[in-house]
Amino acid sequence: MKELDYDKLMHIKTGHLKNQPSVRLFQYHRYEPTPYSALEVLFEHYEVSRSDHIVDFGCGLGRLNFYIHHFYHASVTGIEMNKDFHEMAMENLENYQKKMKGHPDQIQFYHCLAEEYDIKESDNRFYFFNPFSIHIFRKIVHKILGSLEQNWREADIILYYGHDDYVQFLENETPFEVLKEVKIPELYERNPYERFLIYRVAG
Repeated sequence: MKELDYDKLMHIKTGHLKNQPSVRLFQYHRYEPTPYSALEVLFEHYEVSRSDHIVDFGCGLGRLNFYIHHFYHASVTGIEMNKDFHEMAMENLENYQKKMKGHPDQIQFYHCLAEEYDIKESDNRFYFFNPFSIHIFRKIVHKILGSLEQNWREADIILYYGHDDYVQFLENETPFEVLKEVKIPELYERNPYERFLIYRVAG
């Protein structure tokens, strides 16, 4: 299925934006949605269940959130610091709710800095598409680990296009261990960052 076809299926708009609205912060990177073709590959090799609660840091217009909810019926939370992107995500949610059946209350969007989001006891899957600097990533991972200490559970961190500083931090300074590497066919041959790295702390 083509990129635009997925958006049409879910009655949303999550494509690339020619003009990035609002002021961007230095440590936050520009909006770029995870390609649907990459999500297809990821979920061929990685299982998501109805009982999972996924948090997408730097969710943009909500593509990952709607994809997971539509196909896997899991609860999803999107964190977005850009006010305009958050408003677009909420418009997508309204259109999605009008057309789709199920439990739309399982999709939440928060307008805040990623490091300000308080990890919920139910959150157990955390997604990052290179959304910000290693400085912010460290803060968030420490908050995740703090939540796990209070309510121990199995938890995964999923990196798409994970840069070396993310990887080195997780592998050298945290209890997260590599669970799986999912390479994007053809693209990985030209660019070694075209992959998903999945890290897990066992509950």
